[in-house]
Amino acid sequence: MGQLDGKTAVVTGGNSGIGLASAKRFAAEGAHVFITGRRQEALDTALSEIGSNATGVRGDVSDLADIDRLYAAVADQGRRVDVLFANAGGGEFSTLEHVTEEHFDTIFGTNVRGMLFTVQKALPLLNDGASVILTGSTAASSGGEAFGVYAASKAAIRSFSRTWANELKHRKIRVNTLVPGPIATPGNAGLAPNPDEAAKLWGFFASQIPLGRMGRPDEAAAAALFLASDQSSFVTGTELFIDGGLNQI
Repeated sequence: MGQLDGKTAVVTGGNSGIGLASAKRFAAEGAHVFITGRRQEALDTALSEIGSNATGVRGDVSDLADIDRLYAAVADQGRRVDVLFANAGGGEFSTLEHVTEEHFDTIFGTNVRGMLFTVQKALPLLNDGASVILTGSTAASSGGEAFGVYAASKAAIRSFSRTWANELKHRKIRVNTLVPGPIATPGNAGLAPNPDEAAKLWGFFASQIPLGRMGRPDEAAAAALFLASDQSSFVTGTELFIDGGLNQI
C-alpha cells in the first residue's frame, strides 16, 4: 500500500523541479495528481514522466481565472482534494536600486498573490483533515544580497502558513511550509544568464552548505511526501527545512 492510496493531490508548478519530483512521488504512493504549468510542452512532458495517475491543467497561478479552471477540472472528475502543494513560484536577482515595478509585481503576483488564491479557492474542495503545503525558501531569513523582493515574498508565505494553520484548525486541515535551500532545479539554473555562470553560482551555493553540495529535487519531494501523508499527522504551522544545514549550523 502507498502512503497516499486513494487520495487526490494538487501540485501547482508541477511541471519541473521540486513540483515535478513531488508529483511523481505522490503518484507513486497512490494519489491521483493534478499538476499545473504555464507551458503546455513542459506540462505534457511532465505528465508522461508521472504516468497515468495524473492530470495536467495548463495555467499561471498569478491569473485567478486559471486557478478557477484548475479546480473546475478537479471537480469535473468528481474529486475532492486531500493534498494541496501550492508550489508554483519564482524569483530573480535585483538589488534595491534596480528593483522595478515589473520585477516586484511579477514575483509577488506569483509567490504571494498566486499562493494565497491557490489556497483560498481550494477551500470548498479540501477535505477535512487535508494537508496544505506551501513552498518557502531559506532566502526568507538569509538576507542574501540582490534577492530582497524574492526573500520578502517567501517571508510572507511563512506568515501565511502560521495564520492559515490557525484559521483552518477547526477542519483539522494542516498547513505547513517546505523550506528548500539551494536545490539543483531548472529554476535555480535560470538565475544565471548562461550555463557557465550557472555552474559558478551552484558552486558558490554548495560552498555555503554544511553538507557540501546542492540538494536534489527528490530529496525535497521526500519531505513533501512526509508533510502530505499521515506520517505528519501531528505537524501543522511549522517549517520543514531541506537545506543541508544551511540555516541551522
